[in-house]
Amino acid sequence: MATSEYIRKSPRNEPRVAGWPGKAPRRSRIFSQSIVTSMLMMLNDTLVILLAFAVSLLLRAMVFDKVDQVAGVPPHALIGAPLHIVYLGWFVLSYLLVANRYGLYSAIPLASGWHEVRLTVQASLNAGLLLCGALYLAGNLSVSRVLVLLLIASTIALLCTRRIVWRKSRFRQFERGLETRNVVILGTHHLSNALGQHIEKDYRLGYKLRGYVVAPECANGLEVPRSQVLGGVEGLRQLIRQHFIDEIVIAEPCPTESVIQLLEEARELEVDIRAISGYYGELTADTPIEYLGIFPVVSLHRRDPRTVALVLKRGLDMLLSLMALAAVFPIMLAIAIAVRLDSEGPIFYVSERIGKRGRVFPCFKFRTMVKNAEQLKKDLAAQNERDGILFKMTNDPRITRVGRILRKYSLDELPQFFNVLRGEMSMVGPRPPIASEVAKYELEHFRRLEVLPGLTGLWQVQARGDSSFAKYIALDTAYVENWSFWMDLKILVRTAEVVFRGTGS
Repeated sequence: MATSEYIRKSPRNEPRVAGWPGKAPRRSRIFSQSIVTSMLMMLNDTLVILLAFAVSLLLRAMVFDKVDQVAGVPPHALIGAPLHIVYLGWFVLSYLLVANRYGLYSAIPLASGWHEVRLTVQASLNAGLLLCGALYLAGNLSVSRVLVLLLIASTIALLCTRRIVWRKSRFRQFERGLETRNVVILGTHHLSNALGQHIEKDYRLGYKLRGYVVAPECANGLEVPRSQVLGGVEGLRQLIRQHFIDEIVIAEPCPTESVIQLLEEARELEVDIRAISGYYGELTADTPIEYLGIFPVVSLHRRDPRTVALVLKRGLDMLLSLMALAAVFPIMLAIAIAVRLDSEGPIFYVSERIGKRGRVFPCFKFRTMVKNAEQLKKDLAAQNERDGILFKMTNDPRITRVGRILRKYSLDELPQFFNVLRGEMSMVGPRPPIASEVAKYELEHFRRLEVLPGLTGLWQVQARGDSSFAKYIALDTAYVENWSFWMDLKILVRTAEVVFRGTGS
């Protein structure tokens, strides 16, 4: 079920919250997020090389030395005699510099896995040669040549294994439709069609083709499936919101003025733009050539991914969800028994919710209503106390006795820690809507689907009792536009206060 089916086309009107800033322009940083991403990848490889060094010491001891002799050697001798730390540091630095020169730390992964492995082997061998050269120039005869060879071999084996495993795991995610990038192609001629077919046939690229956009001032005929033509560039802003577009690929030459205007809009909407290599030499004179499958492309604009904050957020989600499940397991067991004894029906209520980028996922809760609650909702529609899409009644007759207590202290949402652990939800984020709510969304409401839904959010701690749907959407939009790791921590602290006071829904 895709959320694009529920969209109403309407002019974009960004919501704002009184007392809450709109999306502020990003302050200039000494290190961009792309550099931070590369540094994290370098740190990962550094740790792998240190592991390779430990493996080399072990292999040398087991294969080339007598075990009983090695057992009597103090630890500092193992580090100082076989390979001085300064030479190990030189080997690590050499590898990082060569690998970076080969593009192994690019924000866009290399298209070919074997090409990536070949470059990894080549970088390791070059680093080994630089290490041997340093040992020769220094005239150091105390360093074991056997250990140097083992270090180079272990580094090649472990680094290649890490990259192969990482790539295979990414391919499995892409095959399931997870973590893919939504792309539209600007152009409708034969090259656009060939690029689109290439993206659709090879899921390993990590892209999902959303359709084609008619290029401005284009005289070429329509050579792509008409059903996949989304419109012209004049409606691109709406298409980006509607289909959660991550990237636009220009596959047909357009006037430079139109491309510059497109770049300005892409910066505002935080969308990447790449073009077929050779189209805009004046705009991409110093830009390296990348590959989208077999097609050479150059980057015209690339947003800065918030890698560090997202890694911290996911780490916090996993840590808190595991701690919470371990701590509240006895409580959840008692609640399950109480729900079963209180009324007829299942213990858990599982509903399909719309998550990040319109993905549908099963949301777990303890059942707090009678078995036929959905059928009764139609008869109670006239008593809805919320305006707009949401439904709420002060004395909802569908809620059971145990359910009323669970809702007061938000205990019915405890099973959603499993959703957080599975990566379908986050600890903090907008409330996950149901399909019937999304069916009534205006275009600007879809901003709240650009992040993972959460157990709690800005609306829950600031205006939970406010019946205004506009306030509900505005707070969620403000969260999406101003999100940071520290904001999540503040919301979690305020949520704990709400739970302990028993002011839940």
